[in-house]
Parts: sequence; C-alpha cells; structure tokens
Amino acid sequence: MKKILNFINGAYCEPFSQDWLDNYNPSKGEVYSKIAYSSSEDVEKAYQAAKDAFPSWSNTTIEERSMILLKIASLIEENLDALAEAETLDNGKPLSLAKAVDIPRASSNFRFFGHAITQFASEAHESVGLNTMNFTIRQPIGVVGCISPWNLPLYLFTWKIAPALAAGNTVVAKPSEVTPMTAYLLGEICNQAGLPKGVLNIVHGTGPSAGQAIVSHPDIKAISFTGGTKTGEHIARTAAPMFKKLSLELGGKNPNLIFADCNYEKMLSVTVRSSFANQGQICLCGSRIFVEKSIYEKFKTDFVAKVKELKVGNPFEADTNIGALVSKPHLEKVKSYIDLAKEEGGKILFGGNQVTVEGSENGYYLEPTIIEILDYQCRVNQEEIFGPVVTIMPFETEEEVLKMANSVKYGLSATLWTSNLDRTMRVSKQLEAGIVWVNTWLNRDLRTPFGGIKSSGVGREGGFEALKFFTEAKNVCIKYD
Repeated sequence: MKKILNFINGAYCEPFSQDWLDNYNPSKGEVYSKIAYSSSEDVEKAYQAAKDAFPSWSNTTIEERSMILLKIASLIEENLDALAEAETLDNGKPLSLAKAVDIPRASSNFRFFGHAITQFASEAHESVGLNTMNFTIRQPIGVVGCISPWNLPLYLFTWKIAPALAAGNTVVAKPSEVTPMTAYLLGEICNQAGLPKGVLNIVHGTGPSAGQAIVSHPDIKAISFTGGTKTGEHIARTAAPMFKKLSLELGGKNPNLIFADCNYEKMLSVTVRSSFANQGQICLCGSRIFVEKSIYEKFKTDFVAKVKELKVGNPFEADTNIGALVSKPHLEKVKSYIDLAKEEGGKILFGGNQVTVEGSENGYYLEPTIIEILDYQCRVNQEEIFGPVVTIMPFETEEEVLKMANSVKYGLSATLWTSNLDRTMRVSKQLEAGIVWVNTWLNRDLRTPFGGIKSSGVGREGGFEALKFFTEAKNVCIKYD
C-alpha cells in the first residue's frame, strides 16, 4: 500500500515514530494509502532544514525566486490530470471540479505571487524642511508555519505557501491528514522546479501531534491557518502568548440575500452552485438563503426543481454534480444536523437522505438538502454544518433581512442579489462580512484581500496583504545636513 511520506530538506522520509494513519478514498469508503503520523521530532527536523535554508533563500534575488515559483506553476499545469485524479481520489469531489477549479487555482497561486513579489515595493517618506528621509523596508520573517484544511487541499495549501516563499521565508507546512495526497505530490514538483532543499518542508499527521508541534515551536515565528473556528481558537491561545504573527481563516455561515428585483434566472442558477458546490464543503458557500416574500413561493418551487436535477454519484463520472463527503465522521456530523432540523420544526423540502451509489456502496454520499425554517435563530441556521445543506426562509424588509443575516457569530462572506444600486451600497456596507458578492458568487480577483470578521478569523490573505503578513516592516530614518 502506498505510503505518504514527509518531505524534508528536499527528500521524502518516513516519520520518526514509524507510525502510520489510514487514508480513505471517500467515494469507496476504503483505505487506499498510509499517512506518516508525524510528531514533534519530525517537525524539529523540518524546522532545522528550514532554518539552514533561510539565509540563502532570503538573500536570493527577487527575479530568481519569481522564476522558481513560475516554474512550479507551470509544472502543476503540466500535471493537471494526475493531480486532479489524486485530489478526487483523496477528497471525493467531482473530477470535473478538480480539473476546472482546484488544480488550476493551485497553479494560479504560484503564478500570481511569482509576479506579485516583483511589484512589492518599499516606501519612502521625505520630511521637507526637517532634512529627514524615512524609508520602510519589508524583510522576510524567517521560518513560518502553514496549516491547511481538507476541503480544497492543494488550492489552499498553495495559497499559503506561495506568498510565504515569494517573500523569502522558508516553510514548515502541514496539510490536512484527511486529504494529504496532492501536498505529498507537490514535493517532487518543487524539486523539479529547482526549489532549494529545505525551503519548503511538508510534514504529515494530525493536528494535535504535528500541527500542535508547529504552532508551539518557539522559533517558528508566524502561523497561517485555515480551518475550523474551534481549532483557530486553540491556535490563538497557544501562539498569541508567544507573540507569533497569526493569520486565521476560519468558519463561515454565509447569508444569501435575494431581493425581488434581481435577475431571477441568473440568481437561481448561481444559488444552486453557491449552495452545493464541492458538496457544500466550501467556507464561502451560501448556507442561509433569505428570499423576499413576494417571490418566496416561486423561488422555493424553482430551487427545489433545480436541485432535484443534480446527480449524486461517483466523482470520477463526467456527469456527476455532487460527489462524496470527505469522511465518514463528517457525513455523520452533517446527517445529525438534518435530524436536528426536524427536531427544531424545520421542513425538509428536498433531500436529507444518504445515497447508495452502484459500485461504491460504502462511499460517503448524501443528497443535497433544502430545509425550510421558521426561526432564523434556530441552531441549524446558526451553526456551521459544512455540507450539502441549506436553509431557506422569507423576509419582508431590508432591515429585517439585515438583522437575520448578521445574527450569527461568523462573518466571512455574503451574497446579495438585487438590481437596485442604492440598495447594493446600503446593504453591502451593513453586512457583517469580510467579502460581499453582488449578483455573483466566488468571483475572485487574487489581488483583493480575503478573510472574515467575528469568529470567521483574523487577518487577510491575498495580494499584497499576504506579502505584508509574511514580512516584517522596518523603518529606517536618516537625518541629513
């Protein structure tokens, strides 16, 4: 059985413990590989490799760093089919999605930051009359830690690694132990691209073991984490007293506000996608749908009809819309929320049942589920489910829907559907979210800041925001005669 090894100092190696975790194929419900169960000894080995590589890498010219990152981007593109198949096997998502979104975005992450670093400039401030010149330089931090989740494995792994490397840092990274395969394959791509040994080190294992060792390491000076809010809280409690820099991209329970004056057909099509893309396992999915009362009954009928057309099936089949959920424990968690919805008085308009797929009878499949609720404060509408489950309810006024939309502890994204420019400006400003999409969803320009407020995280990623996070600002003041 294939072993997923650590990648340290440019070479693959087994964990010190010689212990291994099972890695499941969600579409079959079967173990298909073994993952290195790493500990603090493995993290220390990775740290030492990163520490030794830092002086040289941080002094490499921007042009050379850029060239290597662009080469990695090209190699990811060249290996699109193999990486997409690995992602689907490991995660359960439709192969069509991995080919169209996940792997191309991983390539784009390296390409974007390969170019962005060449435009990341110092600042100068002259105090005329005082004969003083200030200039601010940004220097790499040193060894940084990057920890990524299972829902968009290579996509989000590279979203952290690329800016860290571009800025001149060296990295100790841990992918989710639920979906480690594409991170494992990235090591060889980095070697082919000529990334020096020790610049990127990939350690596999669980959060409490390998992840905690990265977060608590006294000389890893910054942590970039994407994942659950409770894990983010734990990381903050560990890292904050150590004065580490922290970027935390956490959970979401995102509202979708639909006004009667929207482009109805466009809204309906995009809302199906924003509800159930990647089995609803995207932190940006619109899981709370609020519809203006005058079009609510029509929307309810049309939305259910559209969702009924979605095919749940083998993710390797071209016509599959919804693949397997990532793991059996996650499937059970999502199902428990559907049961809770019934207890709370919610009405299941469609779905709610586990699906048996021919030839993959043990896979983790679930129908896309639409729940009509009566109380916007019910648990199903307040807590992050992170699966193919959405709630819907009507509203009458702008004030009412803003109150409902802002009622949760999260504040990652929101989607607004309206043709009224005044309403667009008013509501966008009042929505408690780090990202607001108007008449669109998941439309990303990598130059823009990405992140949430409230329990959805701390800090921003993307564009120069990421390069600022992975550097320290130093001001130099010169007085001259």
